[in-house]
Amino acid sequence: MNSKTRALTGALACTLAASVLAGCASPAPGGTGAPPAKIQLSIPDPLTSSVGVSAQHFADQVKKSSNGSVTVTVVPNGTSFSGDQNAAVTRLQGGSLDALILSTSVYASVVPEMNAISIPYLFKDTKEEAAFLDGEPGKELKDKLAEKDTVAVSFLTRTGREITNSVRPIQQPSDLKGLKIRVPGNTLWTDYFTKLGASPTTMAFSEVFTGLQTGTIDGQENPIEVPWTNKFSEVQKYVSLTNHINDAWVLALSSKKWDSLSEDQKKAVTEASEETATFKTGYDEEQSKKQLDELKAKGMQANEVSASGLEEFKAASKSLYPEFSNLIGKEFFDQAVSFNASK
Repeated sequence: MNSKTRALTGALACTLAASVLAGCASPAPGGTGAPPAKIQLSIPDPLTSSVGVSAQHFADQVKKSSNGSVTVTVVPNGTSFSGDQNAAVTRLQGGSLDALILSTSVYASVVPEMNAISIPYLFKDTKEEAAFLDGEPGKELKDKLAEKDTVAVSFLTRTGREITNSVRPIQQPSDLKGLKIRVPGNTLWTDYFTKLGASPTTMAFSEVFTGLQTGTIDGQENPIEVPWTNKFSEVQKYVSLTNHINDAWVLALSSKKWDSLSEDQKKAVTEASEETATFKTGYDEEQSKKQLDELKAKGMQANEVSASGLEEFKAASKSLYPEFSNLIGKEFFDQAVSFNASK
């Protein structure tokens, strides 16, 4: 055998060996052939909070749905975005954050239509809110987020927001007169609480406990799990069950991270997110009752709002409909109001 023949034979043998080894290599988990994917999911709250429990539930469901092809790691307490939620939205759009669970009230700064979810007293309960988010309005909101390089795989409901303070129980809007109530930095909230007679004060949430403790603010408003998780019973005396506004969480991936996933991986993430949305609505309903009881056990006084007082709260909202329509955009505002009126 001459040297050229020996070289050709050796090359063929190497090629054959490489082919055999490639054929024996283990496929990616899940049998999709796609490389395993890792997603860091950032959340603003502790792992023990409702959103923390739901985020970990999502991570577990993704692992199950993808047969291990996708791994989600939850990063709590806003540490990956230094607590700056507006910056988190920007970073998600730019792709420097993989995934995020954040309130619709924050996303309203880039998609004004998000504010429709928070029209005061639009929803009777979280079931009505879930129907809205699962229906045509929710699909339209997802499309608008997609235009901002944000893939909303699902919306997660929140229970209605309640008012806590250290001055007096809130039975009707007049009880709020002069009270400094911390609200998100969102025009819908400031307009509504101004109309109610309060002095709405925007403040980073990380500063709220100290603000309540020092009297810089008199109170705040959030779903009941927030004063429970953050131990506001130590600095607040009254919790009034006004159920005045709903917002929701957006469970979203950056377009950059989403595009890096295979079709099977995208399907697994979507299925897990939808299951998590159902899980969270039920979990919150069960937990909020327990959390309210625990707040009362720690010394907070809870009160329901009278029927007449509730009508006053609703009337204040309706008087602001022209302003809300301008804030949200008339077309989507009308769609939101008519969607719920038809239920």
